[in-house]
Amino acid sequence: MTEITITQPIKLIAIDLDGTLLNSNHEMTERTETVLKTALSKGIRVIIATGKTFLSSRHIVKRLGTNTPGIYNQGTITFNSDGTVHSQQVIDKVTARQVITYAEDRGYIVGVYSGTRILVRKLTQRMQELTTYFHEPMPEAVGPLQNILETTPVNKIIIFYPHDPRRVQALRWQLSMQIDTGTRLLSAGIPDELELLPTGASKGSALKVLLKEMGIPASQVMALGDGENDVEMLELAGIGVAMGNASEHVKSIANVTTKTNDEDGVAEAVEKYVLAPLAKAAEAAAVPTPTPNATTEPASPASKVEASPIA
Repeated sequence: MTEITITQPIKLIAIDLDGTLLNSNHEMTERTETVLKTALSKGIRVIIATGKTFLSSRHIVKRLGTNTPGIYNQGTITFNSDGTVHSQQVIDKVTARQVITYAEDRGYIVGVYSGTRILVRKLTQRMQELTTYFHEPMPEAVGPLQNILETTPVNKIIIFYPHDPRRVQALRWQLSMQIDTGTRLLSAGIPDELELLPTGASKGSALKVLLKEMGIPASQVMALGDGENDVEMLELAGIGVAMGNASEHVKSIANVTTKTNDEDGVAEAVEKYVLAPLAKAAEAAAVPTPTPNATTEPASPASKVEASPIA
């Protein structure tokens, strides 16, 4: 693992959920919880940054006790810790209608994310499987999605072709030729799924807005993630950390790579790059400064504490 020099204390940690904070059983381990609570107790803010809805992670927010706004639906909406909307971006109605119609006419399954709701034409087995697996709210069958666009804000659109990633890759190329180039097409780690986001939306852009509000420079942020949807966030942060289970592309973007999500990689990174530097600073501050011209006995050298490297 590449070593980096910590020149500024970390004041905020932004963490992806699936594949990062959560292990393969979709759980936050006791060790990770303890390490993050230790960081919080020292005044460091913790932000959840996920492609999912607020409802999928509110139990994590409650367990940690963080009161900082979180980033949801791939950065298209931020929620306060009490579940109220902090800010949001939406897809324009013309683009939403065009994409939904084009995909459905070719046999793809489409879902619309609006705040904490997931709306579909009809409930399919594949959609039920995914929402259950990722602990999302069950989608609501509302009939033709085109009919709700005038009254329902659309944060993101998800498109599936069950168990056929090649069809999804083909649709990504086809849509990229048709829609506004500012509107973002994204693969979020599910091979048979494609996501459409508003112009300029990403976890990184949402994080940038929150940092400005809180008066925290990006250089004092550590971000952790494993997927394509985490890239902008890792690039923005002073320390971008890729999980050991991340793709090679994500690892090449990050400053460092930690252990996998099944090996408490988040806890390892926070201990090394956040808590250990704080401990060193506190130790240095506790060493008394000699009074000029005073006669004192020479003190024994303070033992040097080094953070152990992440394997």
